[in-house]
Amino acid sequence: MGEYSQEKHSTQQGEDMAAEFALAMHPWMYKAQYQDDGSWIEEFVEKPHRSPAEEAAMSPADRAALIGSRNSFPELPLINYTTQYGMGCFEGLKAYPQADGTLKIFRPDENGNRMARSMEGLSMPAYPADLFVPAVVEMVRKNQELGFAPTYDPTWEQNDFATGHSVYIRPFSYAEPGIGLNLSTRPWVVMIGTEVGSYFDPDAASRAVTTNKVRATPGGTGWIKCAANYVIPTLAKKEVQKKGFMEAIFLDATEKRYVEEGSACNIFFLLDSGTLVTPSLQDTVLPGINRHSVIDLARKKGVSTEERRVPIDEVMESAVECFVTGTAAGVSHIESIEHQGRTSVFRDGKVGELTGELARTLKGIQYGTVEDTFGWMVPVE
Repeated sequence: MGEYSQEKHSTQQGEDMAAEFALAMHPWMYKAQYQDDGSWIEEFVEKPHRSPAEEAAMSPADRAALIGSRNSFPELPLINYTTQYGMGCFEGLKAYPQADGTLKIFRPDENGNRMARSMEGLSMPAYPADLFVPAVVEMVRKNQELGFAPTYDPTWEQNDFATGHSVYIRPFSYAEPGIGLNLSTRPWVVMIGTEVGSYFDPDAASRAVTTNKVRATPGGTGWIKCAANYVIPTLAKKEVQKKGFMEAIFLDATEKRYVEEGSACNIFFLLDSGTLVTPSLQDTVLPGINRHSVIDLARKKGVSTEERRVPIDEVMESAVECFVTGTAAGVSHIESIEHQGRTSVFRDGKVGELTGELARTLKGIQYGTVEDTFGWMVPVE
């Protein structure tokens, strides 16, 4: 998961706009709508823009107005099953600048497959993965041609890409006009891109605490990347941030004994036995793509890895490292967890050896400094 990040344009366009997901949409966007015959009508749309350099020279007010005009979709209905009842899902994936000047997208096929499953889970026509990947690639390519893409900075290597930039791609479904409880039968899929930086501040404390709030219940939509699933996590995260924590950790809804997720990310624990554990994919846990990737990386490194129910008591007693994973988070370490007044600190609050190794390997593959033996990276051509 991991849906929080910092935005800053490589041309200095966004230097004074850095904030969690400050929305500086790139000019080219994509939309497609399902038709009654089972087809999808696709369209790339070029929104108002100037060159990146010209936009950077504009006054803050004028630039904000221009960027705001790119976030206008008058052809899409305001009153529909998505805006009224949350009947919609979305994805998040990234294109990473490479040292040779190209961009590569991390595992877009997995995002396409998951979006199709999410749409099916919401009983709407599924947008095919074989349309998803070409659409993502073409949208990023069109924006890169206009100069709206980050360029590789070798200084990012000094902190293992903790401050590296990338293109964040947001595909989402959007329902046809309607009011009253109903399903979407002719949805749109819309895609936009924006440049982002780091998720967590690499120099900030990374304390976590369990929350009594419930993210998902058995038999519900916890396994779907739908908009409604992010209401409670956002409330929980903001609540614990006021208390000085970075992350909220959700336990299961039934017994309140088992760890499930962070506020917007999957979670892992290295136990003192040397085994890396992560909550198994119940229908209350999102099947994260970075989650699956980290499991593959750990197993390739010979680390014993288990996907199972993870009791919070086991974590507090036996965990020696903890990290969260997500599209924006990558692999981000958690220095400590507080649960019912008890605190466990991992590796004296420092990044653990395995956590650091997995983070460096994943970022290295994404930015092209580590060989991609898995075939995860898709070039933008």
